[in-house]
Amino acid sequence: MTTIATAQKTFISDDFLLRSETARVLYHDYAKEMPIIDYHCHLPPDQIAADKQFENITQIWLYGDHYKWRAMRANGINERFCTGDASDWEKFEQWAITVPYTMRNPLYHWTHLELLRYFDIDILLNKDSAREIYEECSAKLKQPDFSVKNLLKRMNVKIICTTDDPTDSLSNHQLIKDSGFDIKVLPTFRPDKAMLLIDSPEEFNQYLSKLGETSGVGEITTYESLLAALQNRHDFFASMGGKLSDHGLEHIYATFDEEAAKQAFTAARNGQLPSDLQREAFKSMVLFETAKMDHAKTWTQQFHLGALRNNNARMLRELGPDTGWDSIGDYSQAQAMSRFFNKLDSTDQLAKTILYNLNPADNEVLATMTGNYNDGTIAGKMQFGSGWWYLDQKDGMERQMNALSNMGLLSRFVGMLTDSRSFLSYPRHEYFRRILCNIIGNDVENGELPNDIQWLGKLVEDISYRNASNYFGF
Repeated sequence: MTTIATAQKTFISDDFLLRSETARVLYHDYAKEMPIIDYHCHLPPDQIAADKQFENITQIWLYGDHYKWRAMRANGINERFCTGDASDWEKFEQWAITVPYTMRNPLYHWTHLELLRYFDIDILLNKDSAREIYEECSAKLKQPDFSVKNLLKRMNVKIICTTDDPTDSLSNHQLIKDSGFDIKVLPTFRPDKAMLLIDSPEEFNQYLSKLGETSGVGEITTYESLLAALQNRHDFFASMGGKLSDHGLEHIYATFDEEAAKQAFTAARNGQLPSDLQREAFKSMVLFETAKMDHAKTWTQQFHLGALRNNNARMLRELGPDTGWDSIGDYSQAQAMSRFFNKLDSTDQLAKTILYNLNPADNEVLATMTGNYNDGTIAGKMQFGSGWWYLDQKDGMERQMNALSNMGLLSRFVGMLTDSRSFLSYPRHEYFRRILCNIIGNDVENGELPNDIQWLGKLVEDISYRNASNYFGF
């Protein structure tokens, strides 16, 4: 049987992804030790508050990870080993069997980076090494040094921004703050349900009942009282240290008809499905009003655009959303985006903004759109965000940074985020920094940039940490 002592060593060397001497200097001397600001993620605040201790590697690594589930399904692994009733060891074993087949998928890199950085395991994960890796990782996870808070400290994380619905009490954020934890864990305001559930009146009314109670507004009976409830929660999030909002949309909505929005609200409140135009207007107006709230508080608004969600209706019924049945959509983005930002800018109420696209065909669209609304009030006010979801990999990151470089200022980029639900995802920042340094190093080696290591080193440090720190004002 293969043992950890005799198994094949990992391919991840100190110079992983660094193809030139300049890249190696930029990474090791400048990027590597910079702290992490994770300004967008989906980490569960209750697990941070409780300083959760996971029983085994499966619980922290495979539970909820639809990236891995999709790979396992593609490899012919039965659903029982993804989301089903198989034991934690059986699920891990099936993932280990799948890993060698993920070569050239980013999961192959992430898997081995995470084993190395968190558990000091520098061998390849496969069927033969699975049992010993499972037992070693699981044994370590039971030690105090591997609690959730200590895992975050291990990665030099300074600030985490979770993603939270307006109806969330944020009690766990308060517990984290009261505990004296030296990593800031701040809420992010995501009011999507208040807009998008207009398509489902029954769910919309259930949500309004909860929002009315949480906000203290009471029964939400009018469009105006809905906005009042959202303003109340926006203010509360700010009091808890929040500085960002986030929206996950197919595309931005920009049909500015307040009367139609009110009609949509009334119809849905009465259990009727509003017309297409009314629903479009409602989504547009609520999005517009919350955007003005963001500007008033000098927050940053984020837009994650272009996911085609829940494609497999049968599996959605069986497993629910966020279980791995989403893909890239080919929505039109530019015109509505321009109308939306222009209307906010016309009254000087356009907040700092980060745009993320899921369709790589939109890279240059978003990169050029940001340039239309940079007004000199702050460096990089409008940001073309890091490669997201299916683009959160080597090729996707390179293409995003090249588009940004060609159309704007890479030097003002706020850099990487995890967008993850896993406490083992922070090596993605290392992955990003290595790719960044390699891009710049290649340009120097090709004679396309000056060999000014001091300036280039500063640029790398800025993108890795300082730009985000200055931009968000934490």
